[in-house]
Amino acid sequence: MSRISQQLMQAKSAGKKILVAYIVNGDPHPEATLPTMHALVEQGVDVIELGVPFSDPMAEGPVIQKGHERALEYHISLKGTLELVKQFRATNTTTPIVLMGYANPVERFGYAAFAKAAADAGVDGLLTVDLPPEEVVQLKVYLDAEGLDNIFLLAPTTTVERAQKIAAYATGFLYYVSLKGVTGAGHLDVDSVKSKLAEFGKLTDLPVCVGFGIKDPETAKAVAALADGVVVGSVLVDKMGSMAGKDSEEIARAVGDIIGSIRVAIDSL
Repeated sequence: MSRISQQLMQAKSAGKKILVAYIVNGDPHPEATLPTMHALVEQGVDVIELGVPFSDPMAEGPVIQKGHERALEYHISLKGTLELVKQFRATNTTTPIVLMGYANPVERFGYAAFAKAAADAGVDGLLTVDLPPEEVVQLKVYLDAEGLDNIFLLAPTTTVERAQKIAAYATGFLYYVSLKGVTGAGHLDVDSVKSKLAEFGKLTDLPVCVGFGIKDPETAKAVAALADGVVVGSVLVDKMGSMAGKDSEEIARAVGDIIGSIRVAIDSL
């Protein structure tokens, strides 16, 4: 059983909702990422999604695009991100880490070499935003061989038939994108989320976590009441960007405070 499955099973058995937090490696400067990861864990995050900076993050809204741009100013790469995970694992061997990014850097690395390097570094899963299930077969062979989970997105426009195909390839958990469009966009429609989760829940035993549009404790609580968990990203990246000139520990505390308030809210259900 993967570290992701173990963590999410423990959360479920404890009656907890899953809290996933997304930040971009190297944003707003490289020294801030590691202490922020530890602060997220201290404030109750179950899974960390670590964004791999990319020059064309097509699925991201302006907030996270700027996070990628800030990180790329420091030449943060996929290899550098794996090195950061190794540093995190020096003191934390339990919190799952999912790399979230785009197919190009993984393809350039080489599927087999990437899977081995990721597993050796302590990565637990991969979410490639622009890699549909039809194109994931070869990569999945290497991920499975190294015990890495393959995380997929579901969207409001995803049909039941399409969701069945996605669920067949997915492991760990499924990430439901609550809004049409890019990260940070639009207004969260809780009724729509409820309807789609009812459809998807019949197709898989995997936990379904909901992201996009969760910006505060109130929206997190509303969504957590319907889903297995919530994913928080843009609000964290926005805070980190606003503190670009601050000390790393100060950034970590500020981001931790945001996540802590969301943890309290979803635990109150």
